[in-house]
Amino acid sequence: MDGTLIRTDRISTPGPTCGVDLWWSGKHHHHGGNIQVVSAPDGWPLWTSDLRPGREHDMGAARADPDLLARIADWIGDGAPTLADLGYEGEPETFTIPFKKPKDGKLTVDQQAYNALLGGLRCLGERANSLLKTTLKALRRYRDCPWRLGDIAAAALVLLHHEHGRTT
Repeated sequence: MDGTLIRTDRISTPGPTCGVDLWWSGKHHHHGGNIQVVSAPDGWPLWTSDLRPGREHDMGAARADPDLLARIADWIGDGAPTLADLGYEGEPETFTIPFKKPKDGKLTVDQQAYNALLGGLRCLGERANSLLKTTLKALRRYRDCPWRLGDIAAAALVLLHHEHGRTT
């Protein structure tokens, strides 16, 4: 599971916090919308979420979908892990995430090795975002109403599956 920011232009909407734009991503320093992508272990995208404003973190965007976490729990019911990055902290029973470096501290050698192994496995999940963004140019930079991006991402997923003759 991974989230991706679809960059957008010409947006300025006041957010719930005074002085913070709803579409501004502090992480990417750009306006955009956040889309969550669930991928197969080989990096093939299986599902995309509806769009969330760029200011939302990955976990907040995942929780905004009422059924996503329950569906993932069903998918991993056989004990298989769901790999994710540190953006999904807060759901330890659902996601396997790397160790976070403690403030003013260091990770142990075992924790560093675990993070390296997890990163090597998760890189295939990053491939799903890349496949989606290269399938449709609109997902690399969008210049229309940002709320339409969720439908465009879903369409890109269908086109990608059709183009490669793959359903899962």
